[in-house]
Amino acid sequence: MPTDTCSTCGRPTDVHDRHVRFQLPTPLFDLPDWEQLPGLWMSHGTPTESVMLQADGYGAFIRALLPIQLEGDHKLTYGVWIGVHPAQLQQAFAVWWGDNPAYLDLRLDGVLANRIAPWDLLATPVVATVLDENATPFCTSSTDPQLTRVLTNQWPHDEVLAHLP
Repeated sequence: MPTDTCSTCGRPTDVHDRHVRFQLPTPLFDLPDWEQLPGLWMSHGTPTESVMLQADGYGAFIRALLPIQLEGDHKLTYGVWIGVHPAQLQQAFAVWWGDNPAYLDLRLDGVLANRIAPWDLLATPVVATVLDENATPFCTSSTDPQLTRVLTNQWPHDEVLAHLP
């Protein structure tokens, strides 16, 4: 069966509208023995499943979705980690699960904890808010001009898709 190709970039269409989930925040991913970190806590059994994690000396992190608008009405969504103050982790933990209406008011102020190519956005300030009660918070704004452009502009396929795993 032939694969549909994009008329804009020639790539298979199934690489355009997809979700790429980072396993760990970059500072932990770069460690060969991150599983042995003192005080490591994850909300679930593995980092891939987890939506929150914390490690002594590295900080507290919460999952968020970073949407990238591609030309031609395609969207790439990164499942990123945001570094937050430990008090925000506790606040998010208290409202994240169940039918808690306070989840809709959750606002996370932090920094991106993953490198995202072709932009180097590691440690860039970001705000994530809940846009859907059944979804992870979305990165919605930033005081950083480059991240603001990433969030608001449409991007050429070749500029973004060439960097995907």
